[in-house]
Amino acid sequence: MEEKDVVVALAALAQSARLRVFRALVVAGPQGMTPSGLAETLAVPSSTLSFHLKELMHAGLISQQRDGRSLIYRAAIDRMNGLMSYLSANCCLGVDCTAEATPACTTC
Repeated sequence: MEEKDVVVALAALAQSARLRVFRALVVAGPQGMTPSGLAETLAVPSSTLSFHLKELMHAGLISQQRDGRSLIYRAAIDRMNGLMSYLSANCCLGVDCTAEATPACTTC
């Protein structure tokens, strides 16, 4: 993942409603959720939700698939994992920094 992609992804998640939408889609797993299901679950108005879904799609954090007359949104787990890997790639200079392995490491 490139730095510019990381910045876009983090910017998309740096808003509470979008973060809640993304987390709900992660919880939903591969089955995903419809916009109406998300709106109901999160108590977000549909018009506001569509704006947030567009932003998350632009960042590549979610995908959209048409299923008949419905749209299904899913978290892009590979993209999420890439973001997490990018953020933690140089943690403790690559040394295992779990408390058991490196008790003196305070950065993790």
